[in-house]
Amino acid sequence: MTVESFEAKLAADKKIEPNDEMPDEYRNAALRMMKFHASSEIVGAIPEAEWIPYAPSLFRKRVLIAKVQDEVGHGQILMRVVEDLGCSREQFIQDILDDKAKYLTVFDEEYESWADIGMIGWLGDGAEIERQHTLKDASYGPYARAMHKIVYEEAFHYSQGRDLIATLMQGTKAQRDMVQESFNKWWWRAMVLFGPHDSESTHSKVLMNFKLKIKSNDELRNLFLNKFVPRIKKMGLEIPDQTLQYDESKGSWKYKDPDFTIYKNSKSLPSHQRRLKFLRQSYETNGWVRRLVELDNIPKAL
Repeated sequence: MTVESFEAKLAADKKIEPNDEMPDEYRNAALRMMKFHASSEIVGAIPEAEWIPYAPSLFRKRVLIAKVQDEVGHGQILMRVVEDLGCSREQFIQDILDDKAKYLTVFDEEYESWADIGMIGWLGDGAEIERQHTLKDASYGPYARAMHKIVYEEAFHYSQGRDLIATLMQGTKAQRDMVQESFNKWWWRAMVLFGPHDSESTHSKVLMNFKLKIKSNDELRNLFLNKFVPRIKKMGLEIPDQTLQYDESKGSWKYKDPDFTIYKNSKSLPSHQRRLKFLRQSYETNGWVRRLVELDNIPKAL
């Protein structure tokens, strides 16, 4: 396939499939993006899994277990997409264990309260839904189709977080203060999740050119603000950005820039090292399951 014919296929909004010819630049960009997403789903489940024993009720425990299971399942789906692009499952997992994987580094932080768990779902997953919803139209077919299932389940995660936060906001002053403190942190985390400004993001430009990404970082951040500012105010929370205002003439929001370098050294955090140790131990402990699956003749009793 020539470069011209490939570009014509993208221009016609036709999907690129695993067995199609594609330029190396496209394959590498798609692989980088989808490895990042898959790693984020897997690593992102760990901070929430740590809070399962501390859930305040059996109901909340069951809901959180279901959410963690979903997140790992999303990683499983995306690993298949990554495999089709040329990275084996074994190599993908090894990159995570060797601390070489790239992912949303907000998941390296310590989550300090039950309100943080609610904010992950309500504000964090709410921001991610805004981005992932547009990816249903991504040019790489398997990824676009995977987004339909993932976004559907992320909507459940958003509802879980919203319900948790709303319940706490109807509680004691101490609980409301806990939520506001958590929100003050997660507001900036959510703003960072969309990535740096378009003018500063080389990767985003490449992905947009290949239609692997449908909307730019700044567009997505603006869409997020359109939806969430009214929701935040209705929840009774105060936004920790006094400069935030809607510019009607431009149809966009003015806001204080978050510190996009805040997570640059996140892998040095104690929480990151603890979770990496947990992943490595889990991989070794459950090695017998992998070896059993690889056997040609599995006893029927098993």
